[in-house]
Amino acid sequence: MADTLNVLHVMRAPVGGLFRHVCDLARAQAARGHRVGVIADAASGGAAADAALAELTPVLALGLSRIAMTRDIGGGDVAAIRHVGRRAADASADVLHGHGAKGGAYARLARHGRALRIYTPHGGSLHYRWSTPAGLVYLSAEWILRRRTDLFLFESQYGRDAFAAKIGPPVPLARVVHNGVADAEFLPVNAAPEATDLVFVGELRRLKGVDVLIDAVARLARDGRAVTATIVGDGADRDAFVAAAAAHNLGAQVRFVGAKPARQGFAMGRMLVVPSRAESLPYVVLEAAAAGLPIIATRVGGIPEIFGPDAGDLVPPDDPAALAEAIAASLHDRGARHSVSLRLKSRVRASFSIDAMTDGVLAGYREAMAQRHG
Repeated sequence: MADTLNVLHVMRAPVGGLFRHVCDLARAQAARGHRVGVIADAASGGAAADAALAELTPVLALGLSRIAMTRDIGGGDVAAIRHVGRRAADASADVLHGHGAKGGAYARLARHGRALRIYTPHGGSLHYRWSTPAGLVYLSAEWILRRRTDLFLFESQYGRDAFAAKIGPPVPLARVVHNGVADAEFLPVNAAPEATDLVFVGELRRLKGVDVLIDAVARLARDGRAVTATIVGDGADRDAFVAAAAAHNLGAQVRFVGAKPARQGFAMGRMLVVPSRAESLPYVVLEAAAAGLPIIATRVGGIPEIFGPDAGDLVPPDDPAALAEAIAASLHDRGARHSVSLRLKSRVRASFSIDAMTDGVLAGYREAMAQRHG
């Protein structure tokens, strides 16, 4: 493989963990001398995405371009695919790395000559089931595009296993490369004076299980335990969650504060709760673990891979009673909670760094290129 690669990363919405992954990877690849560019949706992410992309642009030797990309399949996809192909041709791209369902589809459908076609799902289509109309569409697309992929890079072993179970073996080449965090994220986060017992940080949609957390807090309240919680984030189901908290008369216990940077959100609670129904390998867990924040999380996606020997403490998803029990136990035994936090912080420091992530991705590129030229 050439010493310097021309790498184009393609994603749809510049939000959440996928966006963070692309930004971290692009910076790290550029720091190692590679020429990097990014293609993203023109309308998603708002002011926060605009600011983050403006900060990233100076390291992008191949530049940043934004074009309309819809979440669902539509006529606009044709223009986006053509745009990716033109960018790849203009950049003499060695690698087209698609992230998420849409980014992965564009990278593999665009006409781009010699570029390697790399795909990282980040959950995406793998959250769907064949038995649903949307799942039939998206999983069928994944099955078709599998043969147009030079390398699958899964962010968790769970993601690789889910793909194999739902789509089939990820051929011709697949590797697991875990997400990573930066050294600065291991600095502790101090709880704010007004911090609540619990904090949730993430997108406000049903998949993330905020309704399960609200039900768990309501169960504790009925048992005479007035546990407080801060909900940090925004999303399509925010109003439904606010209404659920009100219906349980939790107005004095549960507060919604909007979207904020992760570490700012962590300071608003003394323990992070991740009640997700599905995940890939969530950055919020890595970030909170690095910062030393105690975590209660569900046993979904790649979260057990982060917790390692302590994965037995994870909670079943979609189970308010089990979540309430875990919260009560953790609040009662602060010593055990602190011990788990120390072990988890040490594990993340050893195994989930940006350097290790970048090494793994570049090694995957090299292997795919060697296999092509066999």
